[in-house]
Amino acid sequence: MYSFMGGGLFCAGIGNILLIVSTATDYWMQYRHSSNYMHQGLWRYCVPGKCMTHTDSIAYWDATRAFMILSLLACFFGIVIGVMAFIRYSSFDGFDKTFAAGILFFISCFFVLLAMAVYTGVTVNYYGKRYGSWRFSWSYIMGWVAVVLMFFSGIFYMCAYRMHECPRNSNSR
Repeated sequence: MYSFMGGGLFCAGIGNILLIVSTATDYWMQYRHSSNYMHQGLWRYCVPGKCMTHTDSIAYWDATRAFMILSLLACFFGIVIGVMAFIRYSSFDGFDKTFAAGILFFISCFFVLLAMAVYTGVTVNYYGKRYGSWRFSWSYIMGWVAVVLMFFSGIFYMCAYRMHECPRNSNSR
């Protein structure tokens, strides 16, 4: 049980770091415009020599930002509850902390998956037609890696919950 929780906490910790870096950095997409390479993130876009804040309230950026922030919050609270379950913190005995952490990791996975799907769909349909030379960049890729890590965190915690709820009988064959 503790090895599953340890694996879940490890994946969630790395996933949370990747979510923070992915959300905060400006390399979700790179493209070439007027023979200059530019890049953009969720908060700013950069041209050679300077970066500027997105001033337009475009729905897909707002949705992607909101889902990424919600994912970060769910992951953070999942880690807190997961640590409480790992150290067997006795407060809040009314609910199973292992199950709650697993559910929060799955919720985090769902939110970051929504964010990545919204961004991918709009970017491919809009920028793919507008710019000939563009690509997704490392911040975007970190977001997809975070999806996988959040999913495995949820799986690990659900396995730990299952082992805790249904312990094996040592006398049976």
